[in-house]
Amino acid sequence: MERQDILARLRALADPGYKAFQAALMPTVDPDRVLGVRMPALRALARQLRGSDEAGAFLDRLPHTFYEENNLHGLLLCAEPDYGKTVAGLERFLPFVDNWATCDLLSPRAFSPRPGELADQARRWMAAPHPYTVRFGVGVLLRWYLDDPWFAPAHLEWVAAVCCEEYYVNMMAAWYFATALAKQYPAALPWLEQRRLPRWVHNKTIQKAVESYRVSPEHKQTLRALRWK
Repeated sequence: MERQDILARLRALADPGYKAFQAALMPTVDPDRVLGVRMPALRALARQLRGSDEAGAFLDRLPHTFYEENNLHGLLLCAEPDYGKTVAGLERFLPFVDNWATCDLLSPRAFSPRPGELADQARRWMAAPHPYTVRFGVGVLLRWYLDDPWFAPAHLEWVAAVCCEEYYVNMMAAWYFATALAKQYPAALPWLEQRRLPRWVHNKTIQKAVESYRVSPEHKQTLRALRWK
């Protein structure tokens, strides 16, 4: 019953004019599974539900039918302050994530202190067979482990190892290396100089780094010369 109540609230928030635009951004999602709820409205609903029995029942029920249900699930998970409960919730939820937008909205509150075991947990996610679980694991390293003192050169090797035929995995890997060039340039540059990444990831990394305001003009000039033709 709680699922029907929440779904009714989502339908009431839907903007039919926004649905087509939103669906076009996610080619991996059937448009019939998109309601057209804008993210500010979804975040407001998550705040209203947070900590309620209704939210708990909703989180226990997988899989969901609609894209917005998955996004609401992710937002509720992100509000959980306990690290162990957050990881357990993600273990259940990540196999059902089927698009980049739901994957990338996951920014758990419990991860902000960077618990000691988080980097190794990210590596385990990166070893999963499911592409969006892998993408999420790379995103954890991108979001929480590219600044000192948490960065480790080994993280670059972990990300390089996941490059594969999956577009949305490779795109996140390129974002990771481009951000590494902004924050850890001496460690990241040899990966391009030595062409240690697949050609597509290599060139996409350079493209994203050159487009970034966080990379200096001098570094951008060096990177342009490293494009793999």
